[in-house]
Amino acid sequence: MREIKKVFVAGSGTMGMSIAQAFAGKGYEVTVYDIFEKAIENGKKLLQLNQEALIVSGKSTEEKSAQVIANISFTTDLEAAKDTDFVTESVVEKLEIKRDFWGRISNIVEEDVLLTTNTSGLSITAIAEAVNKPERFVGMHWFNPPHIIPLIEVINGDKTDDANAQAVYELSKSLGKQPIRVKKDVPGFCANRVQFTVLRELLHLVEDDVVSCEDADNVMKYGLGIRYACLGPFEIADMGGIDTFRNISDYLFADLDNNQDGSPLFRSLVEQGRLGVKAGAGIYDYPDGKADIAIKERDEKYMKVVDVLGI
Repeated sequence: MREIKKVFVAGSGTMGMSIAQAFAGKGYEVTVYDIFEKAIENGKKLLQLNQEALIVSGKSTEEKSAQVIANISFTTDLEAAKDTDFVTESVVEKLEIKRDFWGRISNIVEEDVLLTTNTSGLSITAIAEAVNKPERFVGMHWFNPPHIIPLIEVINGDKTDDANAQAVYELSKSLGKQPIRVKKDVPGFCANRVQFTVLRELLHLVEDDVVSCEDADNVMKYGLGIRYACLGPFEIADMGGIDTFRNISDYLFADLDNNQDGSPLFRSLVEQGRLGVKAGAGIYDYPDGKADIAIKERDEKYMKVVDVLGI
């Protein structure tokens, strides 16, 4: 594949803008594309807010931040991708929208340009059905907020050339990220399968009135979260003793929740319009600007954890 100097990021929302900053911070010339001017204006505001937060935290300086911003340009013209070296996409998480985008752009860029999608769980293989030369199409799943969280999942579709997936893996490392290879295109890849396994069990415990939402969150924040920030589940099993973990799994697995119909609690919240921080209310309430405060505090905590772990 060609040397990467110019990066084309599709989508100027939370994920796209953060990804753009990750590339721009390493000196790449980044073009951010969106179909709506309003979305681009919001993206510019988000870029400024993210950079201000990094400066306040000591992660960046005024000079470095100014250079990051200077490395990013914006467009509503898909033809602007014509001379790019690398494309990554974070458009709406709907298969038909992603296919439409890739069907167009994969015929605009040169045939040796790597193409990546930031889908959270849609099939890489299914999206690639619309791609010209699908062997160069790779899943590149970043985690919110991408300019802070180190993990990137690099996912093979059925037609992905393994050398291209490895190239995306190496590129991710060069950005200072911690990539993993997901060798098969399974729903949810790796991280979301684990995240929703935990979430399903906690929803079951909350809905069965075993614990409150707050206590379920506290189990993760003050217990398991601290463990998993330092050690993976297999490392923890080694520390605790495989025999002990085998004995627990022998009696506990059979009692774990196996709900395949979705969460009644989530259904109820959606019907009420309580969609989370973006709506000012979800499981918790975020009145009078508390949503912005919650996001700011989240990012500050994430950066502190990354610092402590030396990532």
